[in-house]
Formats: sequence, structure tokens, C-alpha cells
Amino acid sequence: MSDNAVDQGKRTWLITTSCAGAVGGVAAAVPFVSTFAPSERAKAAGAPVEVDISALKPGEKMTVEWRGKPVWVVRRTPEQLAELPKNDAQLADPMSERKAYPIPAYAKNEARSIKPEYLVVVGICSHLGCSPSDKFASGAQPSLPDDWKGGFLCPCHGSTFDMAGRVFKNKPAPDNLEVPPHMYLSDSRILIGEDKKA
Repeated sequence: MSDNAVDQGKRTWLITTSCAGAVGGVAAAVPFVSTFAPSERAKAAGAPVEVDISALKPGEKMTVEWRGKPVWVVRRTPEQLAELPKNDAQLADPMSERKAYPIPAYAKNEARSIKPEYLVVVGICSHLGCSPSDKFASGAQPSLPDDWKGGFLCPCHGSTFDMAGRVFKNKPAPDNLEVPPHMYLSDSRILIGEDKKA
């Protein structure tokens, strides 16, 4: 056997084992590298959420999840909208001018909304992160003033918010309920988490 034949055999084995090692290395690295990519659940947690509001009747609220937070969509009645200006003197920030978190320009109005009929807010109290309860009925009720015009009550420490999610003065909650970025895709569909057309 010639030296050339032995070298050729060694070369073949070296190439074969090197290729097998490379394939094994890639196979071992793929699961490790894939752990750096966000999971489908993580992607969905930050993604915009499309909401169908076609079945929402005046005076009703629906809750959807966006970024792990409850987002309320409330369809206000004409009577509830008419009461909003009457609350202004009792509110801590009636026109949402505070800068605790960014408020979209379209929410810096009395109704805090794009379309006055619909309120879209994150359902988390700005005090300690509790979720306020619906208190849409007007009039005297436990833990509420006798002239209550409807809104939300945080059961943890008694903060009250009107039907626009605006906090009343002298309450533990320092700010209004957050208005998330959102836009209308149609009269019956809202996209929560994005407010610019692509």
C-alpha cells in the first residue's frame, strides 16, 4: 500500500468526522440559541389587540387583555356623557394634563376618548394597582357620595373615578386611569396598542 493511499483514507475519515461534529454542534446550538428568541406568548403579550365592539350596548363594559393588563371598553349612555362636565370641579385632573404616563392627544378632552360614546382605559388604579369595580348606577350607595353620577370605585382604598376614568380630588389615587394607545379600524372594531396607520 502506498503512502498516498493511507493519506487519502485518513483524509476521508477526518472530513467525515469533522462534518459529523459540525452537524452535532449545530444540533446542540439550535435549542440554546432559540431560547433567546421571544416565545409566541411573549410576542402576543405586547402585540396590539383587535376588539369587536359591535355587540356592546349602551351602559355596558367589556374587558380585554393587552400587555397583561385589563383594558376596559365602556359604551357610555347619552345620560352618562351629559354628567361628565358636572364632575369637573370635583376632579383632580379633569383634562388629563398630568404627565405620570403618556396620554394620547385624542384623550385630552372631557370624555377622554376618540369617540365620546366609547371609553377605552386600562382598568388598574393609579394608587397601588388594584382593579376598580363598576359603579355605573347613579345615586347614593355604600362607599360613594350621595350625589354619585356613576363611574368606578377602587375597593382597596376608596379612590373614585368618573365615567371618563378621571380621579376625584382628595383620593389616594394620584392620577386618572390610563388611556392606552388605540384606534378605530371601523365603526365596530378597535385596535388597542397602536394608534398610527401603517
